[in-house]
Amino acid sequence: MSFYTSLSGLQAAQTELSTVSHNLANVGTNGFKKSRTDFADVIASSITTDPTKLVGSGAVVKSNRQQFTVGNLKTTGSSLDLAITGDGFFAVKTSGVNSATAYTRNGAFQIDPATHNVVDAQGSALLGYPVDAKGNTTATGIDGMIPLNLPETNGTPAATGNVALKLNLYAAASVPTAAFSPTNASSYNSSTATTIYDSAGKASTLTNYYVHSGNNEWAVHSFVGDQELAVGGSTAGTTVTFDASGNITAPAAPITYDAFNPISGGVAQTLKLDLAGTTQQSSPFSVNARVADGASVGDLAGVSIDKQGIVSANYSNGETVALGKVALANFSNPTGLRQTGNSYWSATGISGSAALGAANENGFGSLSAGLLEGSNVDITEELVNLIAAQRNFQANAKALDINGQISQTIFNIRN
Repeated sequence: MSFYTSLSGLQAAQTELSTVSHNLANVGTNGFKKSRTDFADVIASSITTDPTKLVGSGAVVKSNRQQFTVGNLKTTGSSLDLAITGDGFFAVKTSGVNSATAYTRNGAFQIDPATHNVVDAQGSALLGYPVDAKGNTTATGIDGMIPLNLPETNGTPAATGNVALKLNLYAAASVPTAAFSPTNASSYNSSTATTIYDSAGKASTLTNYYVHSGNNEWAVHSFVGDQELAVGGSTAGTTVTFDASGNITAPAAPITYDAFNPISGGVAQTLKLDLAGTTQQSSPFSVNARVADGASVGDLAGVSIDKQGIVSANYSNGETVALGKVALANFSNPTGLRQTGNSYWSATGISGSAALGAANENGFGSLSAGLLEGSNVDITEELVNLIAAQRNFQANAKALDINGQISQTIFNIRN
């Protein structure tokens, strides 16, 4: 019987060695949680057994208990790297045919170039809640979670149809003697550049050149790229006149240019230039106001995630859009979660079902972007545990050896 007692000790020590080895192997795994092997003694007795003469029957592994202490945080600088400070797990939707919701503390995320979802290294999509323009969630619970998606573009393109410029033209400006040419700076007095858009939202530049003709008159020549815009079929420029007080008298209505083809080669567009409010004074040339309609499509330029988990995307057209809120999950008994590999856990009857929410709400921890939670394995502690487990194994092996020698002695009595 003592053989089996020593064997149980060997098996228990071997399990502890495996647990410690697993911890050490994952010392560099983001979000990894170490385990601890707990043992219990085995006693075989009955009501008739004298309790002062009981001899144990060995040891048994009671549990491999996970330790959910927070690991060290390390700075990465990536806005999609997330760390939970406090309680909670990220919820992800695993990829593949048997897709399911898994939970992880590994916050190393990136953008999937195919779907533009925020995913981890395994391609599982980070789950969150949809939000309105003010960042308020519009859904709750497990059924309300959706993969967080970062659209590549934002906005609806619109062609520029109206440009308004309010200028001051220098009254004492000289009259150029050279024939006007946009490549000859001495042939005009001043110029302005305004960004306009075609029907596809692509930008180009409207450049206006102002040539002093004398007698309170100026000529305005307008170009898009190297293409001069015509008015009524003429490219001679539009005459702008002022009264003795320097107030504009003509044109009385916005200048309407003939249809022209955008530089991008898109749909032909028309354009109006409104110079209302423009003056001619003794002060230097200046642009006092500039307004142009039209809109471009913004390309994704950056992403940010605040401590509440609001995911905001920045686009090249200057717009910032709230796209979702990172969902967090928690459990009444996290040590009962089932490890499934790849730093994932799944809920069990022991852990309880997931309580869902968001960062800084209802007991959930806060989120930190640009940080990753490392493993909570302490190498020094694990090496000490490794030595202790090795000694336990050796001691049980020695006890088994002694039992073998005793048995051999008994076998040799007959001889």
